Amino acid sequence: MKINFKKTYKFAIKSALYISLFATGFVLMLLSLFYKAQELKHQIAFGIVFIIIIYIFSFLVLQYRVERFIYRRVKKIYDEVSLLESTTLINQPINTDMETLSREVKKFATDKKLEIEMLEIREQYRREFLGNVSHELKTPLFTVQGYVSTLLDGAMDDKHIRKKYLKRAEKGVERLIYIVEDLDMITKLESGDLDLVMTDFDIVELIQNVFDLLEMKADKKKIRLAFESKNVQSVIVRGDQDRIQQVLENLVVNSIKYGKEGGLTEVGVVNLTKKKVLIRISDNGEGVEKQNIPRLFERFYRVDKSGTRSEGGSGLGLAIVKHIIEAHKEKVYVESEFGIGSEFSFTLEKAYKIQKPEVKKS
Repeated sequence: MKINFKKTYKFAIKSALYISLFATGFVLMLLSLFYKAQELKHQIAFGIVFIIIIYIFSFLVLQYRVERFIYRRVKKIYDEVSLLESTTLINQPINTDMETLSREVKKFATDKKLEIEMLEIREQYRREFLGNVSHELKTPLFTVQGYVSTLLDGAMDDKHIRKKYLKRAEKGVERLIYIVEDLDMITKLESGDLDLVMTDFDIVELIQNVFDLLEMKADKKKIRLAFESKNVQSVIVRGDQDRIQQVLENLVVNSIKYGKEGGLTEVGVVNLTKKKVLIRISDNGEGVEKQNIPRLFERFYRVDKSGTRSEGGSGLGLAIVKHIIEAHKEKVYVESEFGIGSEFSFTLEKAYKIQKPEVKKS
């Protein structure tokens, strides 16, 4: 590393001034003891010459000594710092001013501490993610393996058992495909490889389509799907219609999954501002405890720590919701009270006139 040594004279200037004033005052005091009063003008002239000489001498000696003293030690710090990659100090000149140096080193240490903390968080997240992926894939894989092994061990000869076990193995494979497809989508959303086809569409009509698709699933738990308002009006929004439908499906399925028997899932469309609309999906289900809310949108995060997933699903639904909405440059929110219910909401941009489809990078 080529070092550009930046000199600072503040310390030497002040120190030389203090030494010069003290030395001159002391010498003048001695002169007053040995010379008569009529020679006062000679004492003043002598004092002026003396203070100038002492000041220059002190400044040169102090500056040289301080530079050499600090430089040798500070250079070691910069050399050690330069061994680290991406440091902000490598290409900067060495500064012998202690206040500036302390500030630079403190900032460097703070930045490195934050960097280390972020790496620790990412490492913990990576371990949790790999563990969750392993768990999610392991269950259907072992299921498929168990049924196939049973068939190979002789159950294949029984036509009834063969058909039943093949259907169960097929369900396990479908679950694997579902998880892999969801993971692939999140990866594309995070990397920006998924194109959004921006069009104008009626969000109320799209919500009704989602209700129709999920009606049978809701009927199994006797959950009613409805709009908050009976006379809801059409609202034209701009976005990727297929992706927004996926968001609505995931949120409504989630409300059904964790809703109580005979409950209610309501969807509201609210004019938030002149340019934004807010879509709310609320239920009167089991709700979520306060400490779990910040992590709801993490991949594979479970509110239920028992490790079971009796309601099925890939565990990626809310993570996909978050990524799709953020790809639209919009916000997603959640409010929940344990034992009372939850409300998920997200914003979309209004559209006042029909425009041609537009392909947009997420």
